[in-house]
Amino acid sequence: VTGLSAGGAMTSVMLATYPELFAAGAVIAGLPYDSASNVQQAFAAMHMPAHRSAHDWGEAVRQASDYKGPWPRVSLWHGDADLTVAPANMEASIQQWVNVHGAHHKTEDAGNGFKRRVWHDQNGRPVVEATTIAGLGHGTPIGEGIGHAAPYILEAGISSSLQIARFFGIAGRETPASKEDHHERPLGHWAKPGVRAVIENALRSAGLMR
Repeated sequence: VTGLSAGGAMTSVMLATYPELFAAGAVIAGLPYDSASNVQQAFAAMHMPAHRSAHDWGEAVRQASDYKGPWPRVSLWHGDADLTVAPANMEASIQQWVNVHGAHHKTEDAGNGFKRRVWHDQNGRPVVEATTIAGLGHGTPIGEGIGHAAPYILEAGISSSLQIARFFGIAGRETPASKEDHHERPLGHWAKPGVRAVIENALRSAGLMR
């Protein structure tokens, strides 16, 4: 399950309240679970999430159902120039899901204009990832030759759809032949054709791509 903005907030709700139904979810410029219970609180949370400890954020998820795990893996995306939903909401979501998973070991990766952090469980499995994109406003990041820019679909040089599919384990991660090749060809060139077709068909169905 995945969603942008209000859809990202709903994704958090679905993951917390029906964790037995979802293997993974991606929240793009959304809110952590239990941020609000009415419209006024939602607007306040969009400006700044409530100040809670990581344990309290995690406890909100644990108390949302009788489920005891294993929990869905979670991918989080946010632009650091988002003026609609404050980037602090992604940091709160990180605290929430890292606490739920009991993840401790973190690795970091950076590219042209983005930073990716990944938290692993005790078995070394990546369970939470968070990608921050420099200069990106409120919208879904696209790039790597997949999709076209549109309202709230923002060119960022990286395809959140492709990267999320890879994190979910439903898309391959091919390796370029050389470092020079890496700089010359977009990552979309290495995507499995079937996965790329699925992403593009979904964008066409939503009217976001011709």
